[in-house]
Amino acid sequence: MTVENDSPKGDVETVIEVYELHASASSGRARRDHDQLARLGKKSVLKRHFSFMSILGFSCTVLITWEVTLIVYPQSLLNGGPAGVVYSFLVVWLGNACLFSTLSELASLAPTSGGQYHWVSMLAPRSCAKFLSYVTGWLALTGWQGITSSVGYLMGTTIQGLIALTVPSYSPQPWQGTLLLCASVLLCVLVNGGGSSILPKIEGMILVLHILGFCAFLITLLTLANHNDVSPIFTTFYNGGGWPSQGLSFMVGLMGNVYAIVGVDSSFHMSEEVKNPSITVPRSVMTSIAINGVAGFAMVIAILLAIDINNIEAAITSRTGFPFMDLLLKVTGSMSGTALLITIIIIMCAFCSIGVFASSSRVMWSFARDRGLPFWRHLSKVDPRTSVPLWAIAVTTVISCLLALINIGSTIAFNVVVCLSVSGVYSSYLIVTVLLLYRRCTGALEISNPHVSDSSGKELVWGPWHIPGVYGIINNVFAIAYLIIILIVSCFPPVIPVQASTMNYSSIITGSVTIFSVVYYLGWARKVYQGPIVEI
Repeated sequence: MTVENDSPKGDVETVIEVYELHASASSGRARRDHDQLARLGKKSVLKRHFSFMSILGFSCTVLITWEVTLIVYPQSLLNGGPAGVVYSFLVVWLGNACLFSTLSELASLAPTSGGQYHWVSMLAPRSCAKFLSYVTGWLALTGWQGITSSVGYLMGTTIQGLIALTVPSYSPQPWQGTLLLCASVLLCVLVNGGGSSILPKIEGMILVLHILGFCAFLITLLTLANHNDVSPIFTTFYNGGGWPSQGLSFMVGLMGNVYAIVGVDSSFHMSEEVKNPSITVPRSVMTSIAINGVAGFAMVIAILLAIDINNIEAAITSRTGFPFMDLLLKVTGSMSGTALLITIIIIMCAFCSIGVFASSSRVMWSFARDRGLPFWRHLSKVDPRTSVPLWAIAVTTVISCLLALINIGSTIAFNVVVCLSVSGVYSSYLIVTVLLLYRRCTGALEISNPHVSDSSGKELVWGPWHIPGVYGIINNVFAIAYLIIILIVSCFPPVIPVQASTMNYSSIITGSVTIFSVVYYLGWARKVYQGPIVEI
């Protein structure tokens, strides 16, 4: 039955009503986001400009897996050969899927910029929660500072490689790489310091370039290159590092692909700037792992089809320092076409630096907000005009430029910083993942029993993104096993016998950070740091 309306609404009234309903829904979502953060004891001081697509673009841009795969494949090819490259990528992809599905459960439970150290404080037994949280915070913070410098260094050296390719007389110098790294930091400051609404607008466009660039590279390699037979790619192993066994060589070769999928937790540290983060952030993280994993694996196969797998030494050697550049020039036969393709890689590295810089500054800001750092009163401030933590951005800038100066004196010393980018953040992952498994196995985190307190007395309640029951436990166990393996092999040098130029300083630098954080905690921080502070 149809009921006639005696006073039909005009078009204007209808538009106004729809607008008001939309505004009411948006206000309701904003209120839920505010309440969710308040439940964690935190004030909502950052503007939530990131939607699902923009945070997905942010996550994919920070990963840039297929781009980094082109750069680092020689490491896995040296230790593992063609088959090693293929299978190590699959192992790393699966391991990261398990790891970040585990961490996504925590991001859904407690979407906060603090990430790992905040979750450790929630999950650890009360007797050691404050101490473990503090050490985890320093590991994550120093790891992200290392990632910030290493990505800028990668962009700078790629530019140097392009110049060396196009100008044969050019000889790359370390100080030039340092200046280019500082230039990338300046770009990061301009974008990140300009306002919180700028970065989300950029990320959607960069996601398009990320996908289109992948298509351009893949089509080029598949259509123009002379291809190897497919079968040897999956069966040919190589031990160029001189290791006692092929199995050990394969394990060392894992690290090449680990670098291609590092930094997925960047989205976690942007949670307080994302709309509906308990659902949006986990979905964006897992979607980005799927997208980048597929693109990275396709690029691995395309590279192995195009290189000379019968002469691996030649395939991993280049005057530019980047064998993929020589491969592109050989395939295309055009210097200008090759330069254009390499420019896409450089652009993606630049925007990766911007995203990494944002995450690194948010980690510093959040840790300072909870009084985990010296000068926390300044570092925890958010500029009211731009809605960004300008002090944390400024200090991140200074640290990155100071670390860049190390490269002038010693490339080996700067490699210590690069090692920290993996060992630091992966150590923080391991601590929080073990504690989550502990909580799961002791029945302290169950949907049917939500009123279990964390170390500060707040309730532990599963978020909407959750792997239930025994499947979650199996996933946690696999993630822990993967982390332990990666942390062990990350301490191995690429070749033996070891020289100063090939030494891996990962264990030394990670151990130094851990010792420093313990000493600093016992001497000063334990009097100030009480774990995540309850602001509301």
